[in-house]
Amino acid sequence: MHIFRCVVREGGVTRAAHCLHRVPSNVTTRIKQFEERLGTLLFRRQGRGLALTDAGRTLLGHAERLLQMADQAEEELRSGVVRGVLRLGSLESAAGARLPPILSAFHARYPDVSLELRTGTTGELLRRLERFEIEAAFVSEPFELKGLSSVAAFEEELVLITARGAPALRSAAELSGRTMLAFPHGCSYRRCLVDWLAASGASPGRIMDLASYYAIVACVAAGTGAAIVPAEVLDHVTLGAAVMRHPLPDRLRVNRTHLVWSGEATAPLQALTALLPEPHAQAIP
Repeated sequence: MHIFRCVVREGGVTRAAHCLHRVPSNVTTRIKQFEERLGTLLFRRQGRGLALTDAGRTLLGHAERLLQMADQAEEELRSGVVRGVLRLGSLESAAGARLPPILSAFHARYPDVSLELRTGTTGELLRRLERFEIEAAFVSEPFELKGLSSVAAFEEELVLITARGAPALRSAAELSGRTMLAFPHGCSYRRCLVDWLAASGASPGRIMDLASYYAIVACVAAGTGAAIVPAEVLDHVTLGAAVMRHPLPDRLRVNRTHLVWSGEATAPLQALTALLPEPHAQAIP
């Protein structure tokens, strides 16, 4: 695994051999033996260099995780200090409104852990988790666990927003034919919106895909359409007071965010989990 990862990082056998203090032929032989053991090619020739095959890219995710866990285990046993790298994924709403105080407390308590944070939709984050690009992710309901471990992290109040001055909405049917604004496919809030409309026999005129809450709220304030967003987000964006909030039905109003991960939780992840608030302590009025 170590030799394979080194060849990938160095971009070829010769540079990898120099880093590993081996002769190139030895590295080539070990890679070929590894491929024979796995029954698949890990690299293909690309010009003068090597490129990963699909199988190689899959293995790289596993290799990164396994070697990272081995390094962390050795460091923790030697020092007793939680250290290493914690690669997290998060919804943009959680990253902007919920995580800052938690990550700040984590950094103060565990300064030897390096945090990396990537944002995306629930669907995108679950795919990154499956490819071992991240170790854990904050995702929102609904989602499928598929063998993942999960702990409830936050409760969000979802609201429908329209431009100020718009009439009060009494049902989802009143939104039929109107423009809706949402994150791209894979966003669980978008799924809630579409399912809510469908249950009332309504459908949007169009759905405009946007990549940030600031853009969504700004477009709603300008009269482009309507959207479903966490109320907490509106308290943190500049134009949060420039839109009108409409309550959603009880079955849609409260949405829970979960922290999910695959396999055994590392020491840094366990430490982060311990800092999460109890969901019942965040009761939504």
